Amino acid sequence: MVLNERVSGKLGFDKICEDLANLCYLPRAKELAMSLKPYASFELVKEALEQTSEGKELLRLNPLFSIRGAKEIRNYLERVLRGGILTPEELLEIRDTLKASRFVKRSLRESKTPYPLLQGIMDQVDNPKGIEEELTRRITEDGKVADGASSTLAELRKSIQRLQNRIRETLEGILRSPSYQKMLQDPIITQRSERYVVPIKQEYRHAFSGIVHDQSASGATLYIEPMTVVNLGNELREVTLKEQREVQRILSLLSTQIEGEADCIADIHEALAKVDFILAKARLSEEMEGGAPILSPKREISLVQARYPLLTGKVVPLTIELGNRFDTVVVTGPNTGGKTVALKTIGLLAAMAQSGLHIPAESDSKIGIFSQIFADIGDEQSV
Repeated sequence: MVLNERVSGKLGFDKICEDLANLCYLPRAKELAMSLKPYASFELVKEALEQTSEGKELLRLNPLFSIRGAKEIRNYLERVLRGGILTPEELLEIRDTLKASRFVKRSLRESKTPYPLLQGIMDQVDNPKGIEEELTRRITEDGKVADGASSTLAELRKSIQRLQNRIRETLEGILRSPSYQKMLQDPIITQRSERYVVPIKQEYRHAFSGIVHDQSASGATLYIEPMTVVNLGNELREVTLKEQREVQRILSLLSTQIEGEADCIADIHEALAKVDFILAKARLSEEMEGGAPILSPKREISLVQARYPLLTGKVVPLTIELGNRFDTVVVTGPNTGGKTVALKTIGLLAAMAQSGLHIPAESDSKIGIFSQIFADIGDEQSV
């Protein structure tokens, strides 16, 4: 069906799309909502309406069902295809998306109530073997590369811990030593430039052996790394750099694995977005107390107790018939008598139905498939 932007705005169809987008979770589903247009094919309209009905029934029986956990990962996939390396947090979001896909697919498959259209969407995709498990093993839930991601990383982190403990033990000995008490500004261990230091009073600079890494704003305190831990600090720095290189190697390896399955993961994300979009259509139907109209192969409309969905408060329902016994109706009446609302209701509900959206009308309402909707309503007639 052709529904140009001017007519869409006049009828309020664009506002319906906005309301639908606000009920979506994934950005991709929001895009599907905002780009929604009426279908011209009877079969496409029928399938889209049935999808909405399936989603509504699913949420009625399982109100908590959702695709939550899935993330917006399209930019990550584009980056790995260009040779980029993903961060642990980004890899975790891909893992969560694969996990959500597995949950949705299993839930639909194991449901006592069949949802053939929703299940058909998810059955078109399969999680790449081993990726989810690999990401779970190598990335922690707080978005860090796990110690057990490789044996090398585990050993390096043990070495880092040992060196940090030795440095702290040495510095704590200095803090407890009576000979250093008067030199200390505060009895604490801190860090400057990734080196362990103690705060020493300025006047004891030459009496305390070590390397100055920083000073306070007033200049009264110097942050000095004692000479007794400089070698340990150097060793710690070398091991830390090795640990960072090993982390990058693991992230590069995982990113390469994602690159190899990028098309498959993109398809999974798209399938989840479609399910999310259908669930949003179901929620919109629930909000406006809508239902699926009877589809007619003829170009006819029979609305029973129909309501304009964008009006709030008490709405006077409309019952009207066109295209069966007659194909022309003259609507007359005084100003503010509901003529514009009646016209907008007919046009908007026809557009919604052909877009696969339920309409706020009785279940015996009937709508045919139209090739175009025209509207000539002045701006001052906005409802």
